[in-house]
Amino acid sequence: MKSFRIGIVGIGAIAEMHARAIADIEGAELVGGCCRTESKAQEFAEKFSCRWYPSHEELYEQEQPEVVTICTPSGAHLEPTAAAAKRGIHVLCEKPLEVTVERAEQMIAAANDAGTYLGGIFPQRFNPVVRAIYDAAQAGRFGPLAVAVAYVPWWRDDAYYSPDRWQGTVAMDGGGALMNQSIHAIDAIQWIAAATGAGRTSKVFGLTAQRGHATDLIEVEDTAVGVLQFKNGALGNILGATSMWPGTSLRIHIAGRDGTAEVHEDQMVTWKFRNALPEDEQIRSQFSGAAAMGGAADPMAIDYANHTRNIANFLEAISADRPLLIDGVEACKALAIIRAVYESAGSSQAVTL
Repeated sequence: MKSFRIGIVGIGAIAEMHARAIADIEGAELVGGCCRTESKAQEFAEKFSCRWYPSHEELYEQEQPEVVTICTPSGAHLEPTAAAAKRGIHVLCEKPLEVTVERAEQMIAAANDAGTYLGGIFPQRFNPVVRAIYDAAQAGRFGPLAVAVAYVPWWRDDAYYSPDRWQGTVAMDGGGALMNQSIHAIDAIQWIAAATGAGRTSKVFGLTAQRGHATDLIEVEDTAVGVLQFKNGALGNILGATSMWPGTSLRIHIAGRDGTAEVHEDQMVTWKFRNALPEDEQIRSQFSGAAAMGGAADPMAIDYANHTRNIANFLEAISADRPLLIDGVEACKALAIIRAVYESAGSSQAVTL
């Protein structure tokens, strides 16, 4: 792989995860980060041996990175992405790509116009246990898909939504438990469903509520459910919450006429197929043991190994001049589903995608 000078736009909690991941990738060098808060930026620069700048424009101008990762609040992804594209800088953006499909499409257009790469951060696609399910789906082991379920029964305390934070705001978070916390699992099930031959999500019905936090504290939902219909008629179900104390493990459940797989975080709870293969026992053994808690109650309790794989895949694609696993269009799919849930919840009508 070629060597890459990398910058990070936005120095919040997730930026440290990116910095650690970059440090683990051979040929990747973190050269700078940008943040408007000087004390936070200086601490980050010292910790990760890079330079800091008060704006993304100065980072781009002074460091001339080949790649930047975008770690700003969700509603501030478009502007640094468009500015990077104009300079010929490739962009890997944290989820969601943006807070509306329209703003995300502007990011895609900016990269297309510039001929640069735009990729999305969806680490569940690089989670080995989820990848095992995806590979089985591609191999046709589930048969005709019946259901694809994403279940994110998490908790966030009131401090998470305090007035000095962007989380829980319409402008910067774009949504709540679905947009911020559940989007990874939603992306995973729609990706796996497509691999079974079910096609894209075609219809969505959803309901949202505020059940665990005061309405003057949070502008968006902390509890949501959604029902999906895929192109071939298969069904999906999503639950996303930050209202379910104390928070329990994320779950993904894929089932069809010929097989079932169910994951709790990184534990394979069920792996059974009508036509068993010799490697099935090895997969059950590899992903056995107690399920990790992940981000159930602490957003920073997530292992960054899948981020490392996600970033490395992006850099390898640029090096080899090959298509991305998660380009801008792929990164938009979960966002479109979530926006459809919100639209449905507002109208009490199903939404066709």
